[in-house]
Amino acid sequence: MSRREDSLFGGTDDRVESVTEFTRRVKALLEGGIRPGWVRGEVSNLRAQASGHVYFSLKDAGAQLSAVLFRGDAARQSVKLRDGLQIVAYGEVSVYEARGQYQLIVRAVIEDGVGRLQREFEALKQRLAAEGLFEPARKVAIPELPATIGFITSPTGAAVQDFLRILIRRGWRGRVVVLPAKVQGEGAAAEMVAMLGLAQELGIFDLLVIGRGGGSLEDLWAFNEEPLVRAVAACTVPIISAVGHEIDFTLCDFAADVRAETPSAAAELVSSHFVAALERATQARQALGDAVDAALERATERLDHARSRLRLLSPAAQVEQGHLRVDDLANRLGSALRSAVQGKRQALTELRTAWQRHAPDARVQLESHRLLSLWKRLQAASPASVLNRGFIIIKDRAGRPVTRAAAVTPGQRLTAEFADGQRGLTADDPA
Repeated sequence: MSRREDSLFGGTDDRVESVTEFTRRVKALLEGGIRPGWVRGEVSNLRAQASGHVYFSLKDAGAQLSAVLFRGDAARQSVKLRDGLQIVAYGEVSVYEARGQYQLIVRAVIEDGVGRLQREFEALKQRLAAEGLFEPARKVAIPELPATIGFITSPTGAAVQDFLRILIRRGWRGRVVVLPAKVQGEGAAAEMVAMLGLAQELGIFDLLVIGRGGGSLEDLWAFNEEPLVRAVAACTVPIISAVGHEIDFTLCDFAADVRAETPSAAAELVSSHFVAALERATQARQALGDAVDAALERATERLDHARSRLRLLSPAAQVEQGHLRVDDLANRLGSALRSAVQGKRQALTELRTAWQRHAPDARVQLESHRLLSLWKRLQAASPASVLNRGFIIIKDRAGRPVTRAAAVTPGQRLTAEFADGQRGLTADDPA
């Protein structure tokens, strides 16, 4: 044994180390002596922390290994870890000093067996495709309005519940018969093949649906087994494959007449023609109701028109019309007579007015008024009217009025005429 080995195992060295020192020495030896590598095992004791770190154990029949996926590495993984999942993990060994426990620091995770299953899937797909099993010419159209549908699936799975819920929500009318079969694990493909044979023997189905909910490639592998794929392709009843989620593809999808992305999508596909037909029926019912209402309205109008004509053509109506015509003629005659009398009376009034305007009495009366007016004006301008107002008229011996003082000579005899008589005057010299 070498001196280093003696020192390492305490053969001749009496120096005492602390737990921390010893653990750090072990850590340095493990991390420096074991290179990173791949480890195959089954996931157990899976714990996802709020920090984003994922802790779990890798185990097989003979041992168990602690492992951790730190947050950054965990976010990059495409495999969703779960207890019982077989994986191959790549990482390096490390020692957690606080517990003196070694663990695998995982950097990458792949699902164990996926590569093998995927190769088997592609190989079988190519072989069956070469036989013409997936040719469009082999497929038949699904019925637009199936009355009875057979659903080959697990009666306790979520797929059948989703399928029925969609049909009920969309008001589909028909019957769904669940043909129970395992959809995962050993013997699942054989049970579904048996249900396909039973469905064809019964002869009551217009359409078959085969499917389940989503899962891993291993979970869906029963739908890739050759006996089931051939049974789906040979089925005499139109069949829809509704396996997994939108991203999941199985060989049954290629062999079936129609592929639906999910069981819910299959239900929508089955009920789509029914919903469209129901909508057309609703529109037709509305249009028929509108047409009946319009026809009834037109018939009612024609009936009312005929009833009105019948009333007008009846004997009683004719008598009533005769009375109305007599009353109308009487009113028109009375109106015409009144109008004629009024016209004659108006003409007579106009003639009387014209006669009165040209009658002698009126002219005499008018001229009398004019003569009286002239007389009054003459009286107002006569000498007597002037004398009555206090004036005096001086006349010469010839009886002519003297209108100028210069025409009078002293001692001239003049006559002064007053309102009540005359007096003689002698003119004097002016003072």
